[in-house]
Amino acid sequence: MPDQPHPSTSSTATGTNPTTIGAAASSAQKTEKHVVVIGAGLSGLTAAYELQEAAKKAGATLRLTVLESRSRIGGAIWTEKIDGFLCEGGADSFITNKPWALQLCHRLGLADEMIGTDQRNRRSFVLRDRQILPVPEGFVLMAPSRMWPILISPILSWKAKLRMMIEPFIPRGDANADESLASFVRRRLGNETLERLVQPLVGGIYTADPNDLSLRATMPQFIQMEQKHGSLLRASLFKRKSGNDVEKSSSGARYGLFATLKAGMGRLIEALAQSLPKETIQLNTAVRRVQKGPDGQGWTIDLLDGPSITADGLVLATEAHASARLMDEYDPELARLLRSIPYASSAIALIGYDRDKIKHPLNGFGLVIPATEKRKTLAISFTSVKLPDRAPAGKVLLRVFVGGATQPELFDLPDDEIEKIAITEVQELLGAEGPPCLYRLARHTRAMPQYTIGHQERVQQISDQLATHTGLTIASNALSGVGVPDCVRTGQIAVEKLLKQLVFLNKY
Repeated sequence: MPDQPHPSTSSTATGTNPTTIGAAASSAQKTEKHVVVIGAGLSGLTAAYELQEAAKKAGATLRLTVLESRSRIGGAIWTEKIDGFLCEGGADSFITNKPWALQLCHRLGLADEMIGTDQRNRRSFVLRDRQILPVPEGFVLMAPSRMWPILISPILSWKAKLRMMIEPFIPRGDANADESLASFVRRRLGNETLERLVQPLVGGIYTADPNDLSLRATMPQFIQMEQKHGSLLRASLFKRKSGNDVEKSSSGARYGLFATLKAGMGRLIEALAQSLPKETIQLNTAVRRVQKGPDGQGWTIDLLDGPSITADGLVLATEAHASARLMDEYDPELARLLRSIPYASSAIALIGYDRDKIKHPLNGFGLVIPATEKRKTLAISFTSVKLPDRAPAGKVLLRVFVGGATQPELFDLPDDEIEKIAITEVQELLGAEGPPCLYRLARHTRAMPQYTIGHQERVQQISDQLATHTGLTIASNALSGVGVPDCVRTGQIAVEKLLKQLVFLNKY
């Protein structure tokens, strides 16, 4: 993804001048400690914020440094205003039933800036034989809660519908097996439901092949539904009768649970950066390697350009493969384990059109495209329909997703080739006419971790290996969740582990 100017960079000058946080502390606590966070994406900035808050709480003196190799902060998240369009290069919203991102926004004073998705048109579409069809009401990811909308939908054949109706009679699977998501859906709902509904919906979340994804690591709630109720249909019916179904009329995703910020997700990154002391963040600062400090105490961070930095504590907040490169010399086994987590690359083309240049009514939040359709896009999000104030009056903003684990060769194409693909797909599928009035491309190279079979075992091995090092933690979406709330939480967990090892915050 190309570097973009970010509003928060103006408030984060380079340097590592010490910052004293808190007032009263014991003499031991007043001894200045230095913690370095490598990576200024959402997880790294969250870790830095939590370290600062913990130091305040303990009345401790902390020197905090965040190292970022790029010329901007935010990692995969960036927001840019172009000709009245609010463009998001990464995540444009987050789910709120995982509370960590929501809570962080409140702590940062952003509660009044939060907005939800538009209450109208809360549904998604799926492509079948070049026809754009609505996902049946009540079908959310893998849990059909209403049969009638499915029975009358042309997305599935009658054979597939009958196969789904016998789902309550399918025996439970082995609760201890690490089953692929595709295997689970085939077993419970049939192959056509997998190919026509589940694969495109899940692919939009993980940019992954469901044949490789570990269900236990990605969507364990469906294992629980099967084990507790013996059936996804029975579990969904129970949820509706108990009054816990907040998405009775939605299709495809739980849109009512999503929120964002009026000024875009970049506002969260900006707020995190502004909460840190000035001169905390060093941009354009690439790290060559990490090793133990003098006499085996603390850590030494060798930079590609500049003097080495010593630290008492260290948080690695980069992609797993990038953290592996930093640890190659010091701990080859940890590096090997980190590299065992595969990654996929994807691109997001942001396209703006005059509304009257698109024939489709855009009466939903987006279109997902099954791999069986043999198209060159994963999905098209109707961003300005889903969220308010994302496009000027009389115009629409779309986001077209290309690449992922199922079509990696498309990501490798030159920018102009991806542009041609994205615009052609919008023209052919949505009936867009003429050239767009806005085009912007965001590339995410090896940015999406793939939770393949055996993922939880790999994560446990990484955790065990990390436990042999004092003052070292990892904050990464490669471990336990890829969404915005998960990125926030992994930063918080990394700090919690670090605080248990650093005595200068023993009041935390």
